[in-house]
Amino acid sequence: MNIANVITLFRIAGTVLLVILHPLSAGFFTIYTSTGLTDVLDGWIARKMNTVSDFGARLDSIADLLFYGAMLFRLFPVLWGTLPRDIWYAVAVIVIVRISSYLIAAVKYRQFASLHTYLNKLTGLMVFLIPFMLATVYATVYCRLTCVVAIVAALEELVIHLHRKSIFPAEKPGDRQS
Repeated sequence: MNIANVITLFRIAGTVLLVILHPLSAGFFTIYTSTGLTDVLDGWIARKMNTVSDFGARLDSIADLLFYGAMLFRLFPVLWGTLPRDIWYAVAVIVIVRISSYLIAAVKYRQFASLHTYLNKLTGLMVFLIPFMLATVYATVYCRLTCVVAIVAALEELVIHLHRKSIFPAEKPGDRQS
């Protein structure tokens, strides 16, 4: 167990708290923000301290899945009642493209593959900020923009999986360190 993994465990504990807190309350936003910061911090610390491990990557993925599940459970009812239907149609398209990408990767590479492209990272940040935007007059515009970025990111990942021969990009001469 290292510092990065302990931070990830704090994210899991925070996620459990989010399930019991009232959505969009002060306590919710405090824990929500903390879980977002720990999501960024754990990977950064693992890389900085050279403690990256398969266990840590799996723990991070578990923490992410738990967080997304909790947010779906707690925020979906709020979002469903707030956002116009065209956004939900866009979300359906995003989900279909993402699932297609994951299935293609699973068949092609014989394992789950989700790429950390810059557009996927931007999408994650934008999705994370949605609860903060709900209280503004820009909520619908922001969510539509988030959907546009998410669709482009999902299509980018799908194209990469369709064209790449391996889950890992080909190494260029000089990439390996002895």
